[in-house]
Formats: sequence, structure tokens, C-alpha cells
Amino acid sequence: MLETDRPDPFEDRLSAALREAGDDFRTDRTALATAGRSRGRRALLRRRTALVGTVAGVALAGVGGMLVLPSNDPAGPARSTAASSGTATAAATAVTGDDLLRELKALLPPGTYREESARGSDDRLGPTASLVHDDGAGAAAIAIGFGRVVWGSARVREMTACPDHDVRPYDHCTVDRLPDGSMLRLYQGYEYPDLRVDTKLWTADLVTTEGQHVSVSEWNSPAQKGAPVSREEPPLSTQRLRTLVTAGVWREVVDAIPERPKPSRSAAPRPARPTVSGNAIGDTLTTLLPGKLDVVARGGQESEYAYVVVDDGRGRSLVQINVQYGMGDGAGPLYAGGEILPDGTRVVTRQEPGEKAGAGVVMWTVDTLRPGPAGLRVVISAFNTGDQNEDATRDAPALGMEQLRKLALAEQWDALR
Repeated sequence: MLETDRPDPFEDRLSAALREAGDDFRTDRTALATAGRSRGRRALLRRRTALVGTVAGVALAGVGGMLVLPSNDPAGPARSTAASSGTATAAATAVTGDDLLRELKALLPPGTYREESARGSDDRLGPTASLVHDDGAGAAAIAIGFGRVVWGSARVREMTACPDHDVRPYDHCTVDRLPDGSMLRLYQGYEYPDLRVDTKLWTADLVTTEGQHVSVSEWNSPAQKGAPVSREEPPLSTQRLRTLVTAGVWREVVDAIPERPKPSRSAAPRPARPTVSGNAIGDTLTTLLPGKLDVVARGGQESEYAYVVVDDGRGRSLVQINVQYGMGDGAGPLYAGGEILPDGTRVVTRQEPGEKAGAGVVMWTVDTLRPGPAGLRVVISAFNTGDQNEDATRDAPALGMEQLRKLALAEQWDALR
């Protein structure tokens, strides 16, 4: 297992706007303070643009989402276009790692910084920035990343949905649609799903209708992993995370990421790997279960994974299943020492401790791989608890190994595409 706005450069425009607003001000000190902060941020952007020189004949996107050409540009305002549309006639100004760190610090509460690291928009791995921030209550790692996504895609639906509690435990999660149509997910959970370490992970994900993705993460520790907890909670509240991730400057960073060159037309297209709907997997699993089992809960992901919680009268038992195509490559080591059926299907079985923190939990698994180019893999596991993160509630899973084997080898899985 996922949001808005934008600033505007050119201090002359800002100064005019401030003078206009000043005519209507009386003693609204809050508004004056806000304007002052805005002016400071615009000045930062202006200094950044000045470093690029004449190459940067365009300012980054403003409050209205427009690319604004300098007033002495011979093309004049007619060439200004919406940055968010992806049709700007001038190239977006590259953003450096130092730019990202400077903008990130400007949006954080007062404090000290160390362990700063960043990549600019031209880096082939994409722009990111991270640092350790201490507001006086303890050091905390904060990171921000950027990318492009396809609006409406399965990936976007997953990153803008709260995770399933039975798959990944968390404290709080909300998803909002913003006035411009963008989706914002705010999540408060843990770095380790099994809670073996009390490191909290809070995130904010913004996905715009133009496909801009901004993701902010923070921890109550100076490192994502391997460092002791330094404070009770991460430093940024839900509202501060919301304000940070929706700052307009970040959309400009995404717009500055160079488009990847399109593949040569002579290159043979890679065949798409079939993806199985998570709902279809859950429905099929439910129909194949023995009649003595009552399904008391079910869920899963959008594709390839589903689970049910069953009860045979002796306590709840979690049953989870993965159904994936294209898994034939490199399968040899995974199924080494296992069984090969007459039709070529490979089978391995495992009985081992649970994957997560629940005491006394066991996990019984049958892992199968069909022969042929499709590479259909079906893996089913059962547990002696209804929740892997909680202690065992029964001696053994509700399904035995032979029952799991029969389920994994059922011909119904071959029909799911």
C-alpha cells in the first residue's frame, strides 16, 4: 500500500498585489503577517530563478497555475499557458536539490536542521528532499518526494485510499477531494506493520487531476529505520501536513521533471501482464471454501490479493491468497525441493511462525505455480488467528494443509484474468 495550490514568482507582481491589498487594510495584523510570509517565499523563488539566468525566461507556476513570461518577452502575455495542462510552450525551469531544501525549510516550523539530502528535478531518479528537523521537542526525520502518475489509474486509486486495517494496522486515515478535484490522503500509522518497534510514520499524499504526485513522510525518530524513538509523535500535525503537501510550489517541482523520451516505434511492445481483480479473487475464494466455515469478514487490495476471516465455531482464522500472472521467470529456486505434478504444476508447502507480532501465531502456506508462459502463481495461507497482529486465538488454522492444497490447485483460478 497514497492536495492543492501553488505560489507565484516575480516580486514586482507581488508588490503590486500587496499595495492593492494594503489600500483595503486597516488593522488586520493577521493578514499583514500572512502577506509578509508570502512575500518572503516569492523572494526565495525569485532568487532561485535569477540563478538560472536567461535560460529561465519563464517563472514557475503561480497561484493561478500559469506560466508567466517576463514583461520584456517579445511574445508578450499571449504565450503564457497553464503549467498544469502540460502544454507550456517554454520549458519549465529546473529545480535543484538546494532549491527543494530551501522551500521545505520555509514551510516547516522553526527549528534546527541536520543530515540534509536532496535530488533536483533533472536527476534520473526523480526529485526528493529529506532532513532531520528538531523543533526543540526531539529530532525527527522528514522527507518529501515527487512524481508523475496517470490520473484514474489503479496506482492512483491505491495511493488515495486508506489501507485495509487487517493488512496494515494504523491509527488514523482520511481521504479528501479538494475543490480543484485533487485527492489528498492523510495517514497516521507505523513504520513496522508488526509494531515490533514503536516508530510512527505519518504521511500525506496529494494527487492532482493533472497527474502531479507529492508525498510527505515524517517519523518520531531521526531516521526511518534503525534509530531509537526520539519523541512521542512526529512533529507535524495533520493540519500542518496538509498545508505542507498542498503548497503550490511542489506542483511546480513536478512540472519541472523532464518528460522521459518515448520508446522507439521499432521496439517490440512488451505484452501486458494480466492483472486479476482483488474482488474476483475474494469472490472465488469464498465460493471454494468448505461449507462448515462462516465468512465473518473479507477484504483485500484492488488487484492480486484478497483475504477472508472464517470461523468454524472454534475461533476466527485468517485466510489470505495471492493470484498473480507472469511469475514463471526465476521460479526455480523458490520451488526447489518441492513437488512437480504430472501437468507440470509446481507445489511447495510451508508451516512456519506468523509474519507479524501476534504471539503464538502460525502460518500454513501452499504455494503453486502453473506451467506455461502465463506463469500463474496461486499462494494461499491460513493462520490460527483472525488478525496477524494479534495473538493466536486457536491451536491451528481453520483450514488444514490438504484443504489449502485443494484450494490453491482449484481450476477456477485459471479462469481469472
